[in-house]
This record gives sequence, C-alpha cells and structure tokens, in this order.
Amino acid sequence: MARGTNLFFNNFASPDEQNLINDLVYESIKIYGIDVGYMAYTEDGTDDILNENNKKHYSTYSQCEVYVKNVDGFEGEGDFLGKFGLEIRDRITFSIARRAFSESIEADQGLTRPREGDLIFLPLNKKIYSIKFVEHEPTFYQMGSLQFYDITCELFEYSGERINTGFAEVDVVETSFSTDIYLDTQLMSEDGITPIYTQEGVRLMTEDEDRSDGSTEATLDYDTVSNSDNIQIETDADAILDFSDGDPFSEGGTF
Repeated sequence: MARGTNLFFNNFASPDEQNLINDLVYESIKIYGIDVGYMAYTEDGTDDILNENNKKHYSTYSQCEVYVKNVDGFEGEGDFLGKFGLEIRDRITFSIARRAFSESIEADQGLTRPREGDLIFLPLNKKIYSIKFVEHEPTFYQMGSLQFYDITCELFEYSGERINTGFAEVDVVETSFSTDIYLDTQLMSEDGITPIYTQEGVRLMTEDEDRSDGSTEATLDYDTVSNSDNIQIETDADAILDFSDGDPFSEGGTF
C-alpha cells in the first residue's frame, strides 16, 4: 500500500486553485478597500554603539489599495493623559494583497514586502501611521499559499525624520514640527546652489576672510538665525545668576 496523502486530492499544491484565491483576495480588496499612501524609509547609517539608525528619510510616495480590518474604530490605548501630556495611541490594521503590493510598491520603491518603520498615509483622517508589525501569515496557507499581509500600525510620532515625498499633505509634517534651524534657513555657497557643511558646523563662503587654499570662509552667527533664542536666553540668565558672591570653598575667590 502506498504511503502518503491521497494522490487524487491535491489540497496544497494546486496552482490553479491558489491563483483563484489570490484573484479573489485581490479583487475583494479593490472593491471594499481604500487607497492609501505608502512611504518606505532609507537610512543615513547605523550608530555602532547604540545599534540604531542615525536618521530616516522618506522620499517616495506610492498609492496602493488596502482593506481596513478595524470595524468599530481604532484599537490600541486610545487617547489618555500621560506624564508628558495628552498622548494619542491609536492603532489600526490594514490588509494588503501580496499581488497589489508587488504591482505598486515593489515596482515603485523596490521593496519585496512591507517593513516595520515604513509609513502609511490614511486619507480618511489625513493622518500618518507607522508600521509596527507585519504579519505575513494572517491565514495559514490556504491551498498551500499566502495571499496577503496584515499590517499593524500606530499613529506616527514625528521625531526629526526627513520627509520629502512630493506629496504636500505628508511633507507638511516636517515643515510644521521640525526643530532643525537649517530647514528653512538655506546656507548656500557663492554659486548659490550648494550649502557648505563642515564638521564644525555650517559655514558660509564670504569675501572677507581668506583661507590657505584661496577660498574664503566665515562662521555662521547663530544669534542672527531667526529661530534662535540665544540673546533672550542670555539676557534672562544674566538676571538670574549672580557671580558676585564669594566662593565658600576657596580662599577669598568668587564663583
């Protein structure tokens, strides 16, 4: 007697039935889903000490269709008052067909699968969500194949990322919340095209100070930057700190 499963019933290796389920999932999400924006990140590099990336960049935006699995509203911890003020921890789960991901995002951004750390723009509330977990086996091998991903996301908390996707509703996040003083203050070289960066900071080329190589350089005056509060801080500090008192731990010296 031959061992193994019945040869006349091929439940997990039938490509025709696998393709049928893939087509049904693909078409169902197109009918009942919504269009969202997907933004993959790139990194400057990795901090070898802390083992984390230095800075994330989001420079591409691709539209794809997803199915929203939340039917009763957002999940997660919701809105609550924490030690740092009001925190919004809305969580949402999207389902995206593998075929749709391949046709749109993989073709545009070169990804083979969704990644934790990528961003999704939800047009329903015009908010950005960060991918926290990607479940690649939401249904366990129907007819021997996998048809879609379940993507768990939380509301995106901006922390200095570079966002320049060309989509205005997304790019406004960086211009609104970035604390980088050089974001709106472009420091250009004499050709008016390229900003000059050195390890000491950002410097401007002028005609007042010569260097050994024949070029000129002047240090940026941080007190003149519009976003800088240095002068006000120094003024307030001078009114608070008193350095005229004697130092009790020295021989007649002052602080």
